[in-house]
Amino acid sequence: MRLVCSPDSLKGVLSASAAASALAGGARRAGAEATELPLADGGEGTADVLHAVWGGAWRTATVCDALGRPHEARYLWVEDRRLAVVESAEAIGLPLLMSDEQDPLRTSSEGLGRLILEALDAGARELLVTLGGSATVDGGAGLRRVLAPADLESIRLTVLCDVTNPLHGPRGAARAFGPQKGASSQDIVELERRLLEMSELDAYADQPGAGAAGGLGAALALLGANLASGAAAVLDAIEFGRRIGGADLVVTGEGKVDTTSLEGKIPVAVAAACAQAGVPCVVFGGVITVPAEELYDRGATALLALSGEPAEASHDLAELGYALARLVSSLKRC
Repeated sequence: MRLVCSPDSLKGVLSASAAASALAGGARRAGAEATELPLADGGEGTADVLHAVWGGAWRTATVCDALGRPHEARYLWVEDRRLAVVESAEAIGLPLLMSDEQDPLRTSSEGLGRLILEALDAGARELLVTLGGSATVDGGAGLRRVLAPADLESIRLTVLCDVTNPLHGPRGAARAFGPQKGASSQDIVELERRLLEMSELDAYADQPGAGAAGGLGAALALLGANLASGAAAVLDAIEFGRRIGGADLVVTGEGKVDTTSLEGKIPVAVAAACAQAGVPCVVFGGVITVPAEELYDRGATALLALSGEPAEASHDLAELGYALARLVSSLKRC
């Protein structure tokens, strides 16, 4: 009996690796063989997942956070490809701010632009920028102040988006994600107004992923980037379909399973891949706000809620792994 434990991170609570370890530990306690395969979709931890596959070395640079304060951010360097993997969350991530500092009317994406410049100065010929987990909704204005199209002309630039949302509208950068970044209802109106005034982004506003990381998807598309699904790219890079071959069950999930989970996040991508491979897939969430049938329609076999208590997340996942392993074992004996 083999379980594959493939969660995303539980933002601000557990990394994807820690979540996979907890699930696998519980499954092993029940006598199952458990494979730890932590995942990411363009948000925080994406470079870690790719590092496990591609190797490479971590480099650091002093950049500014979303409020302009200097801090050390890292990026992944793969020498044989002259490839740099740069995460927006490393430079301008929401977890870098205290809760009372979160204010997308003030935060800027400049730090990500400076981290990209560091990678270019190191000699990158290929640049992979992952978008997700940012504290910003500035349409990439800060990034564009330090980057010009000429800076990126000589490289291959790919952007991995953690969502497929457009730049504007009800599911756009301001309205869909502003509240997660500290925006009030009045702030959201102002943020949407600012994004609408950036007419230079209009040609890219409806591309899938344009609204990722507060509009950084549209901004980087303007600078010549190819926007791609982070979840699909990660699953392809790790050969997910091959690695779940022969598994009895795949367990995936994230801290909050909500509408955004249906817009490009890892749990839904994993469920779809499992359905294609004929492997049952359980999706968990610390908090669940979407109807179960929405996940079932995307390939999930079951949807399970944890306690929702951050301090209990590791324990909850271990118990979930144990219970699922016991269930699968009993079903196989029938």
